[in-house]
Amino acid sequence: MKYRHLGKTGIRVSELSFGSWVTFHNQADVDLALNMMSAAYDAGVNFFDNAEVYAGGKSEQVMGDALKKLKWRRGSYLVSTKFYWGLNDGINEKNTLNRKRLIEGINGSLERLQLDYVDLIYCHRPDATTPIEETVWAMHNIIEWGKALYWGTSEWAASEIIEAIQIAERYHLHKPVVEQPQYNMFERKRMEGDYVRFYKEYGYGSTTWSPLASGLLSGKYQGGIPKDSRGALKGYDWLKDSLTNKEKLAKVTTLEPIAKELGCTLSQLALAWCLKNPFVSTVITGASRVEQVHENMKAADVVDKITAEIMEKIDVIFEVKKEEEDD
Repeated sequence: MKYRHLGKTGIRVSELSFGSWVTFHNQADVDLALNMMSAAYDAGVNFFDNAEVYAGGKSEQVMGDALKKLKWRRGSYLVSTKFYWGLNDGINEKNTLNRKRLIEGINGSLERLQLDYVDLIYCHRPDATTPIEETVWAMHNIIEWGKALYWGTSEWAASEIIEAIQIAERYHLHKPVVEQPQYNMFERKRMEGDYVRFYKEYGYGSTTWSPLASGLLSGKYQGGIPKDSRGALKGYDWLKDSLTNKEKLAKVTTLEPIAKELGCTLSQLALAWCLKNPFVSTVITGASRVEQVHENMKAADVVDKITAEIMEKIDVIFEVKKEEEDD
């Protein structure tokens, strides 16, 4: 496993990390979560991603129970969580980044995770109704209290992130250091467009999610939606249109000869492709079986096999037109 600095911070994250979205509680109980986390940790993974909204807080509970049983040295791993949607319907408790919600959020997450602190907290989405200055101050205070060590954003516009950084610099507060955007062969507009100049100028880190496009790039949906997949889960109906899109499925089929040429699976190819982007700090992987964890971890061995020529072939398949950079 290789490790990359999280933006301009002093900490380094494993280039492949492990997340709990969809699977923990919905598909994995504590014992299975423990076994999958252990397999990832043994492969060198040191970053585990979560969010208070995942499974309505139960994902954090599962991870917390697993960590308690694993008894790893706290300095040997990193845990993150995220706030925005909330767990209740109160007017100040959902879809917000106000100070009250963020402070109550971190206290609840630490209780469920059974940790004294988390290493990284995110603003899970931007909040147009709360002044960014209020959010920046709250995140700064949470770090000053030792309840988190760093903070970042998820799916924020580059202009919103820059405003948060500038506010933090103006008042000498802890700045956001990392973005968590969706990034895969199908979804690349921000990572390869809006964020490029921003990453270069600010040295922001990135912990990218959905590298397999919710499993589409693994090839598992070529014959329809398997009963044991996330596409069949209750509450994830919104994924079905994408997972059964004939044009997308045809592109995945066209990737198969490339994976065969490299001697890897489609999943490993998709993960390794993400790692070719120099602005990616870590790629968050997911799994519902230990065997998937082992397969995903082998993607690290594929990265160096992906040449510029292969990257170009993939761009052709996905009909990507590279724009020339400004001087």
